[in-house]
Amino acid sequence: MLGEDILYLSIRDLQAHLRKHSFSATELARSYLDRSERIGSKLNAYATLTEDLALKQARAAEREILAGHYRGPLHGIPYALKDLVAVKGYRTTWGARPYADQTFAYDATIVEKLNQAGAVLIGKAAMIELAGGLGYTDGYASLTGPSKNPWKTDCWTCGSSSGSGAVVAAGLAAWALGSDTRGSITCPASWCGVAGMRPSFGRVSRHGAMAIAWSMDKLGPMARTADDCGLILSVIAGHDPKDHDSLPTTDAQFRYPAPDLEPHMPLRVGRLTNVWNKIDAEVQKANDEGTRVLERAGARVSDAQIPDGPFEQAAELTILIESASAFQDLIDSGRCTSLADPLGQINGYASQAFGASDYLQVQRVRTVLQQQVDKLFDSFDVLTTAGQPDLAQPLRQPPSKTPAQEEPGEPIETRAPDGVSSLCGLPAIAIPCGFSSNGLPIAIQFIGRAAHDHAVIAAARLFQRHTGWHKKHPSISGLQDA
Repeated sequence: MLGEDILYLSIRDLQAHLRKHSFSATELARSYLDRSERIGSKLNAYATLTEDLALKQARAAEREILAGHYRGPLHGIPYALKDLVAVKGYRTTWGARPYADQTFAYDATIVEKLNQAGAVLIGKAAMIELAGGLGYTDGYASLTGPSKNPWKTDCWTCGSSSGSGAVVAAGLAAWALGSDTRGSITCPASWCGVAGMRPSFGRVSRHGAMAIAWSMDKLGPMARTADDCGLILSVIAGHDPKDHDSLPTTDAQFRYPAPDLEPHMPLRVGRLTNVWNKIDAEVQKANDEGTRVLERAGARVSDAQIPDGPFEQAAELTILIESASAFQDLIDSGRCTSLADPLGQINGYASQAFGASDYLQVQRVRTVLQQQVDKLFDSFDVLTTAGQPDLAQPLRQPPSKTPAQEEPGEPIETRAPDGVSSLCGLPAIAIPCGFSSNGLPIAIQFIGRAAHDHAVIAAARLFQRHTGWHKKHPSISGLQDA
């Protein structure tokens, strides 16, 4: 089996080895499968391993590569798919007990694209039930149990793409697909020390993926580097008539690399100064150094502020109302009571109390907020802040009280970057920028104007050319030996 020195390589490096025949696509797939079988269950990283499919796809890729027929950057490259995306004939559980045996008779559009690209599906990554669509309080809200952080296994991986974060961080696949409605790619990328990109709304088809909030759902890559994210996005992006929110063909396609579409140097970076109620001191220090790295690399950094407005309220209300519609059958049937999390069991009923006038009013406010944020990009190519304001949090046992009995939480984050950028359909990428004193990853993120996905990748790539944080990976020898 191939060792960690190979399995933690970037997609571009793996592809170079495959073309030089240093090892075969089948050897690569078997090595990731073996590692996934040994380690994945200890991290609750997978819902299902697709071994037969992976080996079939790997052998096909191997034959084509030996014949000199290259399909592109993902040809022969193993990946994991968040378990809310349909794969014909395989369970797609949505991370939830009511759908534990659910299968579909078709592939999602994104799976069709990856099949055509010759990518190799290792397995379906674990996730939070319904991707948090009806709310949740903890990482235990999952059919497969809480995904454990490879850097510190008593900590969580964060967000509904929790299994995808564990898969990439532990080197169980070269990359993984996540979904992001309000931070569920950037959050696990931040806590797991990997690159995670939320594309612009409408760039990647969601046909065949579970819906939470139709006007905010996105699918995107989690990988080793920003360059990897660009390569993946070039394959999965594109117009799809089966997705009613898909961008037109010329806008949806993503050509990469494409220097002509990237911002000219000096890169104009807006350092957000008003987006967190509270930020961990070590996270702040690492991000301050990150902006200095950018300045030394030639970027022009200056302070920026998100305008005042009910961004978080508009984002949350949009999700609550749209998810009540998306899961109407589950709520009306009473089956939501079989969800693992107490909040998910009851939240849908409260959300159904909102009416059409409430929703329309929120969308009117949303349009104004989108226009205000868009004006910021007249002065900046990208905005930057921490990927998350805190470090990976310890896993807690499920709450013993119902949400109504819980103590009041922290004040609402009215300008949280994931809420702002998700509500406005903006691209964002989170990448590692350091580690805490107890060895947990810290991330910096870059946010771009809608449809300017090249800008956030260019900023992240510039940072990674001058740092080596993305080359570090956790020591999981204890998990391998256990």
